[in-house]
Formats: sequence, C-alpha cells, structure tokens
Amino acid sequence: MTDTTNLTRRRLLAAGATASLTGLVSGGVFAAGSDKPEKTEVKVGFIPLTDCASVVMASVLGFDKKYGIRIVPSKESSWASVRDKLVNGELDAAHVLYGLIYGVQMGIGGPKKDMAVLMSLNQNGQAITLSKKLADARAVDGPSLAKVMSTDKREYSFAQTFPTGTHAMWLYYWLASYGINPMKDAKVITVPPPQMVANMRVGNMDGFCVGEPWNHRAIVDGVGITAATTQDIWKDHPEKTLGTSLEWVRKYPNTARALVAAVLEASRWIDASMSNKVKMAETIADKSYVNTSVDVINQRILGRYQNGLGKTWDDPNYMKFYNDGTVNFPYLSDGMWFMTQHRRWGLLKSDPDYLAVASSVNQVGLYREAAAMAKADVPKSPMRSAKLIDGVVWDGKNPAAYAAAFKIKV
Repeated sequence: MTDTTNLTRRRLLAAGATASLTGLVSGGVFAAGSDKPEKTEVKVGFIPLTDCASVVMASVLGFDKKYGIRIVPSKESSWASVRDKLVNGELDAAHVLYGLIYGVQMGIGGPKKDMAVLMSLNQNGQAITLSKKLADARAVDGPSLAKVMSTDKREYSFAQTFPTGTHAMWLYYWLASYGINPMKDAKVITVPPPQMVANMRVGNMDGFCVGEPWNHRAIVDGVGITAATTQDIWKDHPEKTLGTSLEWVRKYPNTARALVAAVLEASRWIDASMSNKVKMAETIADKSYVNTSVDVINQRILGRYQNGLGKTWDDPNYMKFYNDGTVNFPYLSDGMWFMTQHRRWGLLKSDPDYLAVASSVNQVGLYREAAAMAKADVPKSPMRSAKLIDGVVWDGKNPAAYAAAFKIKV
C-alpha cells in the first residue's frame, strides 16, 4: 500500500500543479473567478438504461445551472457509438461502461486514446437473464445451467453489450464460477442493451447480461428469467462511469469539475428518498430517454425483485447512485480490476502497470475538488477490497498475481 500511497500523492501533487496553471489555488480552493467553466454547454451521451438517471436528472432538475453549465443529454444507439463519439470529440462526456473506458485506454476496445473516468455513476443493479427455453429445461441459476450445458451438448450463445465492458466481465466471471469457460464452452455475441429482449424473443441467444430495465422487461414480456443479479457476483461493484477523454479534461478542467459536481448532486437527490426514486423512474421512462413503462423501471430501483418463476425478494443491494458518497468515488482499485479481467480473458496479452494506468485514467484529484464544491462525502482511500461470488478477495495489492490465479482463463 506504500507504493499506492506514494503514487497517489504524486498524482495529486501533479493535479495541484495543473490546477495552478488554470488559476486554481492548490487544495481545491478556487481563486476569484478562476473556476468559471471554459465551456458552458456540455453534450453528454447516454444509453437507454436505468443507470443513466443521474446524468438525465442533473439536466432535468437544473443542478447543472447551479455550476454554470448546461448538460445536453444525447441518446446513443450502442456502446460502440458512444466510444467513437468520445474518441472523435463529438461527445464531451458520456454515461459509459467502466471497462469500455479502459479498453480504449489500452487499445483493446477500439482506437487507442488516453481516457478519463471522472466519477462512478452507480453500483449494482445489472443482471443475468436466461431464456425461457433454458428455464423450461431447468436451467435457472449457475449450477443448473452448468448441469444442462454438460448433458445437452449444443452451441450455447450468450450476449454481452461490449467486448471489454462491465456486462461482458460479469457474464464471464459468473459462468466461470460454475465451471463454464465462456471462451470455450459458449459462443459470446455483442448486442446493444435496448435490443437484448427482442433478440432473445426470436431465439438469438440463450442468455444475456445487461443493465436494467431490460432484465425485468424480459420477465414482463415472458421471454426470460433472472438467474443472478450482478450484486450477487460482487456486492457494490463498480458499473457505469462519467467518462471522457483525458484531452477533454485537460482542455476544460473547470467544466469537468462543474459537470461532476452537478451529477453528484443529482446522484444524492435520487438516493435521498423513495419519492425521488419514483420521480426519477417516471422521468427516465419517457421515450426521450429509456422508452419503456414506468413499472418496468421502478420495481428494481426500489429493490423489489422477482425472477420470473414465482420467486420474489427485497434486495438491499439494489442499484445505488450515491450511498453517502461511496458510489461515486473513482477508486483506483476498481479500474485495476477491469484490467485484471481483460488480462484473464486474453484481451490484454501482458500485464500492464495496473496502478500507474489507473492513476492516469481515474481523476481522483479532480473528483475530490468537485466533491468539495457539491459538499459530498469522499472516502479516505483510493483502494477498496471485496470478496466476489467465487470467494476470491480483490484488494488491488497484487493485480498480476490475481489475474494469473484463476483456474478458468484464456
């Protein structure tokens, strides 16, 4: 942890030096007038998913105006489109998959470009859906899926939303936890989130991992069942980020801080009450955003789950947007974890300097300054640990050894 602390300290000092060049006083205290956003209109891309909510609500509720900017939400068709528009500058920032940002950073998810994670937007709230056909064959969870796949030999297809993205990593981790090698025992395809249910309906896949509301929509439409939630795989896992290019952050540092502060306020507002969550669901259900019925969104956003087979439960680890500030901090260990999985599955051919890359991508110093503006709580350490579904603990201390230790890998 000493190396982590020293690297982080050096990074924060470098951030302070950069800040002083833009007229900021070190330590996040702004000199008079120097914190004015360089750019007042900020185009932020999003995919129709429940976890785009904080970006949308920051715009709808006017939190952006408080910080001198106007967020213009831009509905995008696929994660590949989001990637391309971030890389070419057509979007200023986006609601985007954690693993997509790191894929571009490492040159394994499209054109290589230095990227930035400004903040985390949510934790939890994704799921793995299996088709009704599989459920009818009694494959309803990990162990029973493994049994069916071992006895009924055929090609099994599973969909994720982007090759280096979060849903791909949750799907692979979950399958491997039950002895299923996603690279050898199944065919994996990429499908944009809003198209998952339609593709399952016509038999294009046996299962998928995606964000809400599309897992619940599969149940409502009678085409799939929920086999697992992603919080079953990793409680309070990182999910979407507010991402952009490093070039954009360096060109518009005050705008970046204002954007983070506005989205932080919206995140805190969503998690503040049940009524706020309901209002959020009503807002984002509109055709301009997620384009589905409110009841498809609001049940799981309130922690009310069903699996489509008669089982119902209240999940305390439902999708969180703020949770006293623990959600939004861009933990270095979160970014490092995605790289370990990219290494595990052969997307990265060698071990990178995990900590150095995460320290470059995750804008910890800028986030702390924006959190101070929004009066948001900030965790003390840029590292955190968790025990995942297979019982293995991730703490960021030895990422190369962690990546190499999995029994099932490429």
